[in-house]
Amino acid sequence: MDSIIGRPATRSAWWSELFRFELPLKMADFDRRGFRTDRPHQRELLERHARYFLTGFNIAVRHWRNPHSTLAELPPEERGFAYEGAAMHAALRDMFSFGRARAFARLSAGRGNRYIHLIHVGYGWALAPARLSLPTLVPDTPLLRWLALDGAGFADTFFGGLATLYRCCQRGPTPRSSVRIAGCGRALWFVQSGDVAGVTRAIAQAPEPARPDLWSGIGLAMCYAGGADEEALEELVRASGPARGHLGQGALFAIAARFRSGIVPEYTEKACRKLFSVTPEEVSKWTDDAASGLFEVAELSGYTEWKSRLRVVAVQKL
Repeated sequence: MDSIIGRPATRSAWWSELFRFELPLKMADFDRRGFRTDRPHQRELLERHARYFLTGFNIAVRHWRNPHSTLAELPPEERGFAYEGAAMHAALRDMFSFGRARAFARLSAGRGNRYIHLIHVGYGWALAPARLSLPTLVPDTPLLRWLALDGAGFADTFFGGLATLYRCCQRGPTPRSSVRIAGCGRALWFVQSGDVAGVTRAIAQAPEPARPDLWSGIGLAMCYAGGADEEALEELVRASGPARGHLGQGALFAIAARFRSGIVPEYTEKACRKLFSVTPEEVSKWTDDAASGLFEVAELSGYTEWKSRLRVVAVQKL
């Protein structure tokens, strides 16, 4: 690159311009994305979450060394999505600086630790355009690092729609593709604006081996992002059929992540009691117990074992 906006290019100027780039909030618009727009309440809720993801990214652009105080000014229920967006920027900054910026470590420290699951998911958004399959730069959290592949799957489908989701589902089954497909399932909840019938039809059209992982993503999205009342929750459990353990595992992940943040929205609390008849605190204990002996396992096998244990719990409780 010979110049940047008419000025002689230097290495520092190139980096400076690269990391000033912010994402326009219109990227969250469901109509522009081609998502369902015939469910206004669910659309407003889910679209708002997507806007706060973009807001978090843009906050990290301006305050990457210490984003926490600015992120703390956002509505409590939306901070997880904002941390997820901030993590995408942090991951990109670390990738392009070969880890020297330590942006991801800064974001994960202090108050960011409450959102550690979302931060790892957000890292995966950077993996999607970079076409990377292994989150090599995620520090100090061997078990959670694989959530980045889930995040990459979400980004694939959020930007590529159902066509991309089905392409992802054709790649497997492998352990890595399974994790990524679960992320596609989370995005499917947004694509369909939380419509049970639409979600069920879309999953039925996917290759059979991919369907349980898609249901796992649906379970996570419906409890973390909301958009499902009690009747819809009952319908989703029935529709998931033999994959209800996967649906429940995703729900357990979501409820535990919300509890860790200290902010449990009313819809998450209601879903927790409807599905499992316990408090979010109890669900958090279940997820921690299921991870016993796995926290320091760096291999993907540790993450898949964690999910497998939670499926057993979910089947017993649903």
